Amino acid sequence: MRNQTTGRGKRLLAHAAALCIGILLIGCGGPRPPEGATSDFVGSAACAECHQDIYDRWEETLMANVIQDPVERPDVVLGDFETPDTTLVDFDLGDVVFTYGSKWKQRYFTRVGDDYYVLPAQWDVQNEVWRRYFPQPGGDWWTEHYPVDPMQRPTGPLCDGCHSVNYDVVSKTVTEWNVGCERCHGAGSLHVEFPISETIVNPNWVGDPVRATDVCVQCHSQGQPRSNPIMGQYYDWPVGYQPGDRLSDFWRLDEHHLGQETFTHWPEGSAHKNRMQGNDFVQSQMYVKGVTCSACHDPHGTPNDADLRLPGNAVCTQCHTAQLQPGPRGTLSYHTQHEEDSEGSQCVACHMPEIARTVGDVSVRSHTFRFNSPVLTEQYGIANPCTSCHTDETNEWALTELRNWPSVSPWRVGG
Repeated sequence: MRNQTTGRGKRLLAHAAALCIGILLIGCGGPRPPEGATSDFVGSAACAECHQDIYDRWEETLMANVIQDPVERPDVVLGDFETPDTTLVDFDLGDVVFTYGSKWKQRYFTRVGDDYYVLPAQWDVQNEVWRRYFPQPGGDWWTEHYPVDPMQRPTGPLCDGCHSVNYDVVSKTVTEWNVGCERCHGAGSLHVEFPISETIVNPNWVGDPVRATDVCVQCHSQGQPRSNPIMGQYYDWPVGYQPGDRLSDFWRLDEHHLGQETFTHWPEGSAHKNRMQGNDFVQSQMYVKGVTCSACHDPHGTPNDADLRLPGNAVCTQCHTAQLQPGPRGTLSYHTQHEEDSEGSQCVACHMPEIARTVGDVSVRSHTFRFNSPVLTEQYGIANPCTSCHTDETNEWALTELRNWPSVSPWRVGG
């Protein structure tokens, strides 16, 4: 049979071949570092020369702006310091050397000697009110090892390792504040000098979805270092871990106990509090199948909420359609039994309910991707998507409705 490749097809093949050769040259060509050479931390600005577009997007992300200096950027201060709640706020803006956070809550750091401390009031961004910052005894595991007063509890062991690059537990110094490039890609000096793929960690290239996901789980999880205490202090971040390592060698996740509600977990095992996306995700079927966080999120920044790669349902339906993976079968409205453009037809409404508490009455989304049946609400008190939206209805009403849905198994909803 004669080769029927068209002119356009030949051009596409040539382009693909050139791309493959380019990838090989990037990974294999050019000068290489001396054997045994180690890399040092250089800061995110060193990445901009070759990765300007990515750097520009990253600069606008929440992770690049977790920690801010209010003197350099007065606009970052969200709390009401003009008419503060004096029953909670016993400090003024002059005491603040750093702000922390801007989406859910904003806390305020002050400095005493070589250490930073969180001042005892925080701003609830969603409700625009001051709230006490005073971690409750019996809450986080570390409360039994530190004084209750936050002004006697330095941020280095409990906060700073995740909000910076290269926090040194001895000198208490950082290469840079905020979640910079090297927080996820590892030390970059060798890559700056030898810009080939083998001199930097790219979570998408490691060939190991566990290690790729570990890069995010290092900070988006509740747990503690395996080696605690370290130099006499208890740390709440994975000291010693670097991207490309197995996080489980340095860090163990907080345990959940089935049937028991704790500060960190609901009785059926999903996250009860914020910063537990990793605890949830490693229980999910997506994690089991090798899906990584970056399949949905681009930490370099996107125009979408939560830096999703695609807006709304599109981030889910890139994999989950009637033809790909398990559903949804038929039309979206058939699957959800809600109008297609309604809140009830948003994938996250049912599969990522807001049940992980962050501040006050504000909660963030679960990352197990399980549907919480109203039966779980009856048994364990965990919120379900049906009555969380239809607040004037009962769990029994929700179960009756679900039993009549044509695409829902009664066994799955506990009916």
